[in-house]
Amino acid sequence: MRGINTDCTSCINSNCFIKKHLHLEKMQDFILEKTNYTCKKGQQFMIEGAPIQGLYFIYKGKVKVLKTGIYGREQIVRLSNDGETIGFRGFGTSNRYLIAASAIEDTVLCNFSNDVMHSILKSIPEFTYDMMLFYAEELNKSENRVKKIAQMNVRERVIDILLYLLKKFGHTNNLLNINLSRKEIADFAGTTDEQVTRILSSLKKEGVIKIINKKIGLLHVDKLNAEIIEHK
Repeated sequence: MRGINTDCTSCINSNCFIKKHLHLEKMQDFILEKTNYTCKKGQQFMIEGAPIQGLYFIYKGKVKVLKTGIYGREQIVRLSNDGETIGFRGFGTSNRYLIAASAIEDTVLCNFSNDVMHSILKSIPEFTYDMMLFYAEELNKSENRVKKIAQMNVRERVIDILLYLLKKFGHTNNLLNINLSRKEIADFAGTTDEQVTRILSSLKKEGVIKIINKKIGLLHVDKLNAEIIEHK
């Protein structure tokens, strides 16, 4: 990673946790202490089990968050894009990251070190309170996802992920604005590359999706939703 310059005050990511609190007077001092990096596609910037280096906020790009599963297999637990926070699960409870993270595409990151984050939390009560609510909401999302996935078969999990990608990243010319490999979809769905390939091929034959140069487009979102409606 190499350092670059960004400016919190001109950042357009209104969902960024830091951006939301720029109106607080003391925050103006802390944003001067952040560090910025660029990550190339495929580059890992957080390693599971490595010492925590503060919190990362995505200025621009897409990131996959990973955790090592059984037999050392990677499991994608979350996909994140502009404005989202990375590394919060380990921050404050451990001195090591509980997950890993790497860039899906060229990505710009903002980093606030451990010392800076601790200073913010200790000196700005409103920020600390909102962070507590943020943790509670993320825990709720995680628990709901685990419950939903446990009740789905493999086909339903793959369909659920396709709909998730559409909702989160949108589409251009009916093609998803994120290009995941079959392995990445499998790592997210908790299945194998072969099963994902078969299910995508089946969905294409049924006419509900299209695949162009490995990019996926959803042609009949209503039919896909109907297949997993009982899990929503």
